[in-house]
Amino acid sequence: MADVTPKVSQSKPFYSISVPDAFSSLGSGADGLSTDEAGKRLAQYGLNSIKGQSSTSGLKLFLSQFKSPITILLIVASMLSFVLKDPVDAVIILLIVFISSFLGFWQERGAANAIGQLLKMVQMKSRVLRDSKEAEIPAEQIVPGDVILLSAGSVIPGDSLIIESDDLYVDEAAFTGESYPVEKKTGIIEADTAMAGRINSLYMGAHVISGSAKALVFTTGSATEFGKISESLRERSPETDFEKGIKKFGFLLMQITLILVIIIFGANVFLHKPVIDSFLFSLALAVGLTPQLLPAIITVNLARGARNMATKKVIVKKLSAIENFGSMNILCTDKTGTITAGQVKVDNALDLKGDHSDKVLKYAWLNASLQHGFKNPIDEAIIAGYKNDATTYELLSEVPYDFIRKRLSIQVQLDADNIAITKGALQQVLDVCSFAETADGTVVPIADQKNGILTSYEKLSGSGFRTLGVAWKKCEGGLLFDRPDEKDMVFMGFITLFDPLKEEVSQTIKELNDLGIELKIITGDNALVAKSLATQVGFPDAEILKGDDIRKMSTAAFIQKVKDVHIFAEVEPNQKESIIIALKKSGNVVGFMGDGINDASAIHAADVGISVNTAVDVAREAADLVLLDQDLRVLKDGVLEGRKTFANTMKYIFMATSANFGNMFSMAGASLFLPFLPLLPKQILLTNLLTDLPQTTISKDKVDEESILKPHPWDIRFIKHFMVSFGILSSVFDYLTFGVLIWLLHAHEAEFQTGWFTESVISASLIVLVVRTKMPFFKRLPSRLLTLATLAVVAIVLILPFTPLGPLFNFVPLPGMFYLWMLLIVIGYVISCEILKHFFYRKWKQY
Repeated sequence: MADVTPKVSQSKPFYSISVPDAFSSLGSGADGLSTDEAGKRLAQYGLNSIKGQSSTSGLKLFLSQFKSPITILLIVASMLSFVLKDPVDAVIILLIVFISSFLGFWQERGAANAIGQLLKMVQMKSRVLRDSKEAEIPAEQIVPGDVILLSAGSVIPGDSLIIESDDLYVDEAAFTGESYPVEKKTGIIEADTAMAGRINSLYMGAHVISGSAKALVFTTGSATEFGKISESLRERSPETDFEKGIKKFGFLLMQITLILVIIIFGANVFLHKPVIDSFLFSLALAVGLTPQLLPAIITVNLARGARNMATKKVIVKKLSAIENFGSMNILCTDKTGTITAGQVKVDNALDLKGDHSDKVLKYAWLNASLQHGFKNPIDEAIIAGYKNDATTYELLSEVPYDFIRKRLSIQVQLDADNIAITKGALQQVLDVCSFAETADGTVVPIADQKNGILTSYEKLSGSGFRTLGVAWKKCEGGLLFDRPDEKDMVFMGFITLFDPLKEEVSQTIKELNDLGIELKIITGDNALVAKSLATQVGFPDAEILKGDDIRKMSTAAFIQKVKDVHIFAEVEPNQKESIIIALKKSGNVVGFMGDGINDASAIHAADVGISVNTAVDVAREAADLVLLDQDLRVLKDGVLEGRKTFANTMKYIFMATSANFGNMFSMAGASLFLPFLPLLPKQILLTNLLTDLPQTTISKDKVDEESILKPHPWDIRFIKHFMVSFGILSSVFDYLTFGVLIWLLHAHEAEFQTGWFTESVISASLIVLVVRTKMPFFKRLPSRLLTLATLAVVAIVLILPFTPLGPLFNFVPLPGMFYLWMLLIVIGYVISCEILKHFFYRKWKQY
């Protein structure tokens, strides 16, 4: 294998050496690497990612199931018991812990594999030269020595030296703080040049605004500047509201568990019960109270939700975003391709009088077809609207479009004349015009025509047309046209374009509103076009806020105002992010859907960043969700799936905070007045394992329709009330069971433990069928899988005492009268839960 360690860069950084020296130092060339050589380098340098390997090993995932401090303590105590007292019991306890952990591992592993397959559909790609041919490969497979090809919208996959460039402008704000695009060129610069001045180099994570380039990759992955200065990116992404809620819920249970363990252990020791047994009992209680499978249940629910969303043409890149997607109450989007069909067409080319002009159309076509930057739908529409051969014209120079100037200029040899042609947003074109060309070809001062131009513009915009200005000027001699030359131009007319509304978009917007999602449109179009659009989609009284007005408002006033605005018009790219942040600060869960170069920051800022598979690289990279079809109906289907996922996750939490909490609390109390432990540690763990088994199927359960008709944000207060209400009811029936077993049936220790184990597991399993729906459970039957799993657990509990395994767990067969009483208690508990549920949800109507 060739030595690919950069030799020259040991004394000089790559941006201070020549291109031939760069090729030599990397053992590469202008035609790139061979596939075999690239494979060797990938093995040497690893995947091109600051996070290293993208998947967790099976062993690591399995070991992570034992990270709970309580579980670790239980294992240590069991091993101590193995040495000091009862090796059979210790082995049984360890076996149950292992089975429970394996169950969590199996669920999470399957979910992770499924998600990995989905992510392959939308992974970042880069264009490279391999085997002297252009190829598109996953960005993670880029290696030092690769020659990459870049165009507008490309995310730069590694720190690179520019080999060739054509009007290349790059956004490096993440590195330099410079908000304006930076021009990049070939060359050699001094070794001590600051990053902002390294015009010949490109850095991983930056993205191309306009132009094109060919570059040689020097460093990848964590060795890049991006990897060095962005240590925070190695950490977890900011937590979603759901993740924060789960953490609060876990902290609440941990507090209760810790208090319970200390009190029960101390009390049992005080009552002169065996120390090891008391400690194991206390820890087993803690395990029983802790929803061990919660991480696995959440992962499985999210993975299933992601698979279901994929069938709806929504690919999930970040699993936790599904919960935010379900609780989203505001969706911000551009109009093109979402509200409108995204099929921009030229309506007309007009002179100053408002008549059709072939000259205006031709000049606009020259501007659109000869430019080398990113051709947006408007350029494509203009090219399609004028049939001619652009190869017969010579492009002399170009000033690419950017989002500050909002115009594009080219210099072209047209017949005997050397002229510059500018097109763009009308006001920005007028800003560089000193003259205007009348319908008869006369050039006059623009001051005489400006009022008429603006009047025509307002009329065209009010009719719903996207209206651009076109201007020109003669260039002097052989001088090349550049940015400073954008002045004293001649305004010649308008290009009007239209983009028809999508079919049924008004109905889809209404359906989103019915789901509790307010649509807000953010567009660079002028307010008149926005007003026309609002009327067409059914918002005749829409409130419109312009970018200029946003600039003039204080932050506090903007946060207050933003809630009432339907359409943001004439918005600059950096204002999109400000709008999203203001909406979040005003207490909303905000989604943003974008596909352009200038949408990335807003996508990243949103609670739910959404892009489409056809978007530019930088937009797809920033997104949490990627749509395979740019359609609001797809979003609506995805929202419903997100809410179903949230609802099924909450079912497990409700179960864990009702039956589990009540049972463990009752057991703790019973241990204080019974002469023996109400359940042995191994019996408690078996109870916990068996009650968890049906929950592994919860992701496939049916969901109440009313629970997905509006957003449901996480509310720890609601969960606390649920836990207390249903936990107390569970304890009431537990103590009723204790009374029946002791005073009516006169059960001895083994019978008591067998009887309560039977009642406890069966009632906890059946109660899931009750708390999973607001309706009476017999009106909203569970999924077939959940039903079968529940029945299987009931059968195991009833049969276990009669099998050879029974004595191992200290279970004994019970007389028929025991089972009759247990049946009556379970029936009474289920009926009582139904009654309590009715009154509980009457009080908490919003849920």
